[in-house]
Amino acid sequence: MTSRFKTLAAGTAVAAALFGITACGQSGDTTAAENASSTITIQTNTGSMDVKTKPARVAALDNTSMATIKALGVEPVAIPKPLLPKNGYQDWINNANIKDAGSHREPKMEDISEAQPDLIIGGYRFASQTEKLSKIAPVVDIAPSDEKGSSYLEGLKKQTLTLGDIFDKKEEAKKIVADLDAAVADAKKATNGQTVFLANSSGGKIDNGAGRIGRILEGVNLKDVFAQNDAKLKSDSVHNNSGLSPETVAAAKPEWMIVMDRDAAVTEEGKEFKPAKAVVEGLGKVWKDVPFYAKDQIVYLPSDFYLTEGIQAYTDVFKTIAKDFTAKSGAAK
Repeated sequence: MTSRFKTLAAGTAVAAALFGITACGQSGDTTAAENASSTITIQTNTGSMDVKTKPARVAALDNTSMATIKALGVEPVAIPKPLLPKNGYQDWINNANIKDAGSHREPKMEDISEAQPDLIIGGYRFASQTEKLSKIAPVVDIAPSDEKGSSYLEGLKKQTLTLGDIFDKKEEAKKIVADLDAAVADAKKATNGQTVFLANSSGGKIDNGAGRIGRILEGVNLKDVFAQNDAKLKSDSVHNNSGLSPETVAAAKPEWMIVMDRDAAVTEEGKEFKPAKAVVEGLGKVWKDVPFYAKDQIVYLPSDFYLTEGIQAYTDVFKTIAKDFTAKSGAAK
């Protein structure tokens, strides 16, 4: 792997001048050195960029980076509270000292500015707001992408390692990446070319979800039953109704089904919605003879997956795929 940055050590001249200081003063100097910031050059989705390490005040807006930022021990000064899942982020959501950045559709620019961030982790849903955000603080867009043939999983790994560089948590970041690699290896070993329907449960119906969760196929040996279908089916149908009917799914005879529950992720607390499992079971009459339904070969993604989509979320998904496929394979022997 090529080096992602060059370090321009801050305070070099001062350190040289104080090199001969007595031992009794070295402890304080060591602490100061550990807390000192430096400038590194990172590669972002908008080009190379110089940033200071160990930023004291970070506005974290990209949901794909949230779990990593949290794992690295960083507490942001602003987050998009409406976009964060309650599970795992309640402490941030309820913290009055952490400003609410709003959503990507209705960002609270004044609140973000009042948080006085040194650095903004933007991109992904907030990519369209980069120009406005850059007037507040430097914006780093290192969100993963699968556009133009890019690998989403490789993007997750690069994002994680870059965050490790920025926050000087390189070893922690490497461990997170290693966990993903191990989970992918297990998932690939457990799958051997089975056909799969990548589904999305939204608005109480099942639609094609390959436009969003097709990224999973990068880490497994599975074949999307609708991979060769028209562009409408391959679009990001988590927002648009592709018109896919249950009968069309049945005719494709997928051996497995992987389902993302968008309704579970975006439905406001206190409001009712139909869980993906209930929607699928409601189609039992149509799908009773289809392999994935008849053999109960269905993988339900975590209910908040639509709002997470980070490296930890994908690691968990690949672990689940490895476990479920291995179990079914063993039962068939």
